[in-house]
Amino acid sequence: MTRKRISLRQELPLLAWLVIVWGALWQDFSAGNLLFGVLIAVAVARLFYLPPVELGGRFNVLRAARFAVVFLAKVVAASCQVLFLAVVRGPRVISAVVAVPLRSHSDLLVTATGHVISLIPGSLVVEVDRSTSTLYIHGINVRDAEDAAKLRKEVRDTEAGLIRIMGSRAELSALKQEVGA
Repeated sequence: MTRKRISLRQELPLLAWLVIVWGALWQDFSAGNLLFGVLIAVAVARLFYLPPVELGGRFNVLRAARFAVVFLAKVVAASCQVLFLAVVRGPRVISAVVAVPLRSHSDLLVTATGHVISLIPGSLVVEVDRSTSTLYIHGINVRDAEDAAKLRKEVRDTEAGLIRIMGSRAELSALKQEVGA
Protein backbone atom coordinates (compact mmCIF):
# COMPACT_ATOMS: atom_id res chain seq x y z
CA MET A 1 0.00 0.00 0.00
CA THR A 2 1.42 3.37 -0.93
CA ARG A 3 0.92 6.22 1.43
CA LYS A 4 -0.19 9.61 0.17
CA ARG A 5 2.37 12.25 1.09
CA ILE A 6 1.13 14.51 3.89
CA SER A 7 2.46 18.04 4.18
CA LEU A 8 4.37 19.06 7.30
CA ARG A 9 1.77 21.78 8.01
CA GLN A 10 -0.93 19.13 8.09
CA GLU A 11 1.15 16.68 10.15
CA LEU A 12 2.54 19.24 12.62
CA PRO A 13 -0.39 19.09 15.10
CA LEU A 14 -0.07 15.30 15.27
CA LEU A 15 3.69 15.51 15.84
CA ALA A 16 3.28 18.18 18.53
CA TRP A 17 0.63 16.09 20.28
CA LEU A 18 2.82 12.97 20.17
CA VAL A 19 5.70 14.93 21.72
CA ILE A 20 3.43 16.24 24.50
CA VAL A 21 2.18 12.72 25.19
CA TRP A 22 5.79 11.47 25.23
CA GLY A 23 6.77 14.08 27.82
CA ALA A 24 3.68 13.37 29.90
CA LEU A 25 4.29 9.62 29.87
CA TRP A 26 7.85 10.09 31.12
CA GLN A 27 6.82 13.01 33.35
CA ASP A 28 9.89 14.78 32.02
CA PHE A 29 9.65 17.88 29.85
CA SER A 30 13.39 18.53 29.66
CA ALA A 31 14.85 19.61 26.33
CA GLY A 32 16.66 16.32 25.81
CA ASN A 33 13.60 14.19 26.48
CA LEU A 34 11.40 16.35 24.23
CA LEU A 35 14.01 16.21 21.44
CA PHE A 36 14.00 12.42 21.69
CA GLY A 37 10.19 12.61 21.67
CA VAL A 38 10.35 14.55 18.39
CA LEU A 39 12.50 11.79 16.87
CA ILE A 40 10.08 9.11 18.08
CA ALA A 41 7.07 11.12 16.81
CA VAL A 42 8.59 11.55 13.34
CA ALA A 43 9.47 7.84 13.23
CA VAL A 44 5.93 6.83 14.25
CA ALA A 45 4.34 9.23 11.76
CA ARG A 46 6.56 8.03 8.90
CA LEU A 47 6.57 4.28 9.62
CA PHE A 48 2.94 3.69 10.60
CA TYR A 49 -0.06 4.72 8.57
CA LEU A 50 -1.99 7.35 10.48
CA PRO A 51 -4.83 9.02 8.60
CA PRO A 52 -4.30 12.76 8.39
CA VAL A 53 -6.31 14.93 10.74
CA GLU A 54 -8.07 17.49 8.59
CA LEU A 55 -7.83 20.83 10.35
CA GLY A 56 -10.17 23.70 9.57
CA GLY A 57 -7.28 26.15 9.40
CA ARG A 58 -8.65 28.29 12.22
CA PHE A 59 -8.59 28.32 16.02
CA ASN A 60 -10.36 30.93 18.14
CA VAL A 61 -8.53 31.32 21.46
CA LEU A 62 -11.22 33.49 23.08
CA ARG A 63 -13.96 30.99 22.23
CA ALA A 64 -11.72 28.19 23.54
CA ALA A 65 -11.22 29.98 26.87
CA ARG A 66 -14.97 30.56 27.23
CA PHE A 67 -15.65 26.94 26.26
CA ALA A 68 -13.19 25.71 28.92
CA VAL A 69 -14.93 27.73 31.64
CA VAL A 70 -18.38 26.49 30.57
CA PHE A 71 -17.04 22.93 30.38
CA LEU A 72 -15.61 23.10 33.90
CA ALA A 73 -18.91 24.49 35.20
CA LYS A 74 -20.77 21.61 33.52
CA VAL A 75 -18.39 19.08 35.08
CA VAL A 76 -18.96 20.51 38.56
CA ALA A 77 -22.75 20.72 38.12
CA ALA A 78 -22.97 17.20 36.65
CA SER A 79 -20.78 15.81 39.45
CA CYS A 80 -23.17 17.26 42.02
CA GLN A 81 -26.16 15.90 40.10
CA VAL A 82 -24.66 12.40 39.90
CA LEU A 83 -23.81 12.52 43.62
CA PHE A 84 -27.39 13.56 44.41
CA LEU A 85 -28.85 10.82 42.21
CA ALA A 86 -26.58 8.18 43.74
CA VAL A 87 -27.38 9.17 47.33
CA VAL A 88 -31.08 10.01 47.04
CA ARG A 89 -32.42 7.85 44.18
CA GLY A 90 -29.89 5.00 44.20
CA PRO A 91 -30.67 2.10 41.88
CA ARG A 92 -34.02 3.61 40.82
CA VAL A 93 -32.28 6.01 38.41
CA ILE A 94 -33.43 5.46 34.83
CA SER A 95 -30.90 5.77 32.02
CA ALA A 96 -31.17 5.64 28.26
CA VAL A 97 -29.05 5.52 25.13
CA VAL A 98 -29.85 8.46 22.86
CA ALA A 99 -28.82 8.87 19.22
CA VAL A 100 -27.49 12.36 18.46
CA PRO A 101 -26.83 13.23 14.80
CA LEU A 102 -24.09 15.85 14.55
CA ARG A 103 -23.76 18.68 12.04
CA SER A 104 -20.10 18.10 11.25
CA HIS A 105 -18.66 15.14 9.38
CA SER A 106 -15.11 16.06 10.39
CA ASP A 107 -13.40 13.23 12.27
CA LEU A 108 -11.70 15.79 14.51
CA LEU A 109 -14.94 17.50 15.55
CA VAL A 110 -16.88 14.26 16.00
CA THR A 111 -14.07 12.87 18.18
CA ALA A 112 -13.68 16.09 20.17
CA THR A 113 -17.44 16.28 20.77
CA GLY A 114 -17.52 12.68 21.93
CA HIS A 115 -14.60 13.19 24.31
CA VAL A 116 -16.02 16.37 25.82
CA ILE A 117 -19.39 14.71 26.39
CA SER A 118 -17.77 11.61 27.92
CA LEU A 119 -15.76 13.75 30.34
CA ILE A 120 -18.95 15.23 31.81
CA PRO A 121 -20.22 12.89 34.56
CA GLY A 122 -23.51 11.17 33.81
CA SER A 123 -22.96 10.78 30.07
CA LEU A 124 -20.85 8.43 28.00
CA VAL A 125 -20.43 7.80 24.29
CA VAL A 126 -21.16 4.13 23.67
CA GLU A 127 -21.07 4.12 19.86
CA VAL A 128 -20.05 6.38 17.00
CA ASP A 129 -21.49 5.93 13.53
CA ARG A 130 -18.83 7.61 11.46
CA SER A 131 -20.75 7.35 8.18
CA THR A 132 -23.63 9.49 9.52
CA SER A 133 -21.72 11.39 12.25
CA THR A 134 -24.08 10.08 14.89
CA LEU A 135 -23.08 9.69 18.52
CA TYR A 136 -24.96 7.23 20.71
CA ILE A 137 -24.85 8.64 24.23
CA HIS A 138 -25.69 6.77 27.43
CA GLY A 139 -27.27 9.40 29.64
CA ILE A 140 -28.14 9.07 33.30
CA ASN A 141 -31.55 10.21 34.57
CA VAL A 142 -33.14 10.19 31.10
CA ARG A 143 -36.75 9.34 31.94
CA ASP A 144 -38.72 10.45 28.89
CA ALA A 145 -38.56 12.01 25.43
CA GLU A 146 -38.17 15.49 26.95
CA ASP A 147 -35.01 14.42 28.84
CA ALA A 148 -33.68 12.78 25.66
CA ALA A 149 -34.27 16.04 23.77
CA LYS A 150 -32.37 17.96 26.48
CA LEU A 151 -29.44 15.52 26.15
CA ARG A 152 -29.45 15.92 22.36
CA LYS A 153 -29.48 19.71 22.73
CA GLU A 154 -26.56 19.60 25.18
CA VAL A 155 -24.50 17.45 22.80
CA ARG A 156 -25.31 19.65 19.80
CA ASP A 157 -24.52 22.79 21.83
CA THR A 158 -21.16 21.26 22.71
CA GLU A 159 -20.53 20.50 19.05
CA ALA A 160 -21.53 24.08 18.14
CA GLY A 161 -19.01 25.42 20.66
CA LEU A 162 -16.28 23.27 19.15
CA ILE A 163 -17.22 24.39 15.63
CA ARG A 164 -16.91 28.01 16.79
CA ILE A 165 -13.45 27.20 18.17
CA MET A 166 -11.90 25.12 15.41
CA GLY A 167 -14.43 24.21 12.74
CA SER A 168 -13.84 24.95 9.09
CA ARG A 169 -15.14 28.18 7.64
CA ALA A 170 -17.90 26.25 5.83
CA GLU A 171 -19.01 24.56 9.08
CA LEU A 172 -18.99 27.88 10.90
CA SER A 173 -21.02 29.52 8.14
CA ALA A 174 -23.57 26.66 8.17
CA LEU A 175 -23.82 26.91 11.98
CA LYS A 176 -24.42 30.67 11.80
CA GLN A 177 -27.17 30.16 9.21
CA GLU A 178 -28.80 27.41 11.31
CA VAL A 179 -28.60 29.21 14.64
CA GLY A 180 -28.97 32.70 13.26
CA ALA A 181 -26.03 33.99 15.33
